[in-house]
Amino acid sequence: MRARLLVTLAALLLVGLRGVSAQDDTVLAGIEDLEFVEWVTGPESPNQTDVRYDIDGTDLGSMFVQGDTLYIAFGDTFGCCRPSGGGAGGANWRNNALAYSSDRDPEDGITIDGMITEPDGTARAVLHRMRDDVTVIPTYGIAIGERLYLHYMAVREWGPPGRWTLNRSGWAYSDNGGRTWTQPRDAIWEGDTNFGQAALVEHEGMVYVFGIHGGRFGGVALARVPGDSLLDMSAYRYWDGEGWSEDINDAVEIVPPPVGELSVAWNEYLGRWIMTYLHELRAEIVIREAPELTGPWSDLTTLVRGVDYPSLYGAYLHPWASDGQVIYFNMSQWGPYNVRLMRARLVKGGE
Repeated sequence: MRARLLVTLAALLLVGLRGVSAQDDTVLAGIEDLEFVEWVTGPESPNQTDVRYDIDGTDLGSMFVQGDTLYIAFGDTFGCCRPSGGGAGGANWRNNALAYSSDRDPEDGITIDGMITEPDGTARAVLHRMRDDVTVIPTYGIAIGERLYLHYMAVREWGPPGRWTLNRSGWAYSDNGGRTWTQPRDAIWEGDTNFGQAALVEHEGMVYVFGIHGGRFGGVALARVPGDSLLDMSAYRYWDGEGWSEDINDAVEIVPPPVGELSVAWNEYLGRWIMTYLHELRAEIVIREAPELTGPWSDLTTLVRGVDYPSLYGAYLHPWASDGQVIYFNMSQWGPYNVRLMRARLVKGGE
């Protein structure tokens, strides 16, 4: 009994020391100068997506880069006219849409050069539903060499606010700059796993997949796979808290719930990885930091408050503008049902 007690006390002490160490190692002290930069989509956007691409309303706007091209992936997309009370709805529903841009200066917004379109110029869905899917939504993308990849979720059922279930999640790829996409039937996670939605990071030849369930109330798990094996589901390894396991059931939560749509990037100013996501219960976009992709991830800091931007969600870091003291990110609002570009200034401790 005494030996068991000593072991338990030692384990608790170790956990406590780890917690203190992670907290003492935190660099980010706060957020200042949060600003709305410009609408990316919708009738109020300089991109005039309603006129140019029949996009009166859309959301999400996760971003990834190939060479000099920034790709922006949107969720359910509608033409004119959105419901009078706001939110999703309207004519010409498409499950998703994909834009591209060469604009490297987000100071005045993101200029969209074009979108993947139908022959008549309207934006078209690049990923397609199966029979039992309500919708298929890209949650993040990544480019490996000349090939583009989209991680997507196939929604089975929308539930109460912030809750939905999935038929599957998985991968699509394009070898022609996003014009056409292939969705391999075997490159999926069946059902509603902890990798239903994802943020993607390429680091030292590996692709790291930060995953959450469908909805906004689960925690974050982590997987990785060699960059040239992204479509081989047997090649994935899951972080179990100490190492990498072949079994998805061994994946541990590296960030506790509730976590909504998320994004991860290296920030050179902090010398840390940063993660942004929706905290549904606080109605806030929050930010955490970590010295390693596996963690430990710091306590959360408020980035955007829902009292200032009601019904906010989906904070996606700009891959060309997330490594400095000032970071840029796309954020959605349910009411306007469109995407805003935001910026904020990070403040280090002691500054």
